[in-house]
Parts: sequence; C-alpha cells; structure tokens
Amino acid sequence: MTDSAPSSGQEDESDSRSARGVYGISVTAELSGLGPQTLRLYERHGLLAPRRTEGGTRRYSDDDLATLQRITELTDDGVNLAAVARILELEARNAELEADNAKLEADNAALKSKNTRPR
Repeated sequence: MTDSAPSSGQEDESDSRSARGVYGISVTAELSGLGPQTLRLYERHGLLAPRRTEGGTRRYSDDDLATLQRITELTDDGVNLAAVARILELEARNAELEADNAKLEADNAALKSKNTRPR
C-alpha cells in the first residue's frame, strides 16, 4: 500500500531520500508516537512495507512516517484498518493519475505551442 517496497540488501542509489529506510523500529515508534507492536500490526495488515537490512531488521523511511501519520489520522476518525488500507490504495492511485494528467497537459500544451508557431 505504500511506495516503500520491502527489499533486502543495499539501498538502490536511485531511491529518493524520503523513501530510504533509515530509522529502526524503536526510533520510528518514538517519532510516530506509536508502539513497535502497532508498527508490526500495520505491517501485517499491509499498511506499511519497511525496507529490510540483510539481517532482516526493519528500516523505516520518511515516507513511512508520513504514511503512519495518515494512518493515525484515519484511525483517530474511527476508520478500521481494512478501510485504511483501501483509502491509502485509492489515495496513491489518485496521486498517480494526477501526475499522469499533469504530464499529458504539459505534452498537450507543448504540441499546441509547436503547431501555432509561425513558420
């Protein structure tokens, strides 16, 4: 449900800074205000997918922290975890569609500009 895919081994150099798994579970728990067991529960429900070191240690990213904040907002509003998963999925899909639309609009504007220039 998140942009952070689980991985083993070294981080890819092309990873954005916000997607790099740098925080251990205890630091993430402290930063998010959630307990380690809650973080594990969210992972089991597919709401989070922290990176993993070669030894299997969870590494959370800034993106994961943002996701945790969104999960907390939704659960504080009374949304159950199954619905949270669906909302996160739909929000991610919406963001993809908005990015695709922006690119298409830019491409369309470039084509119009090219076709209206005097020769």
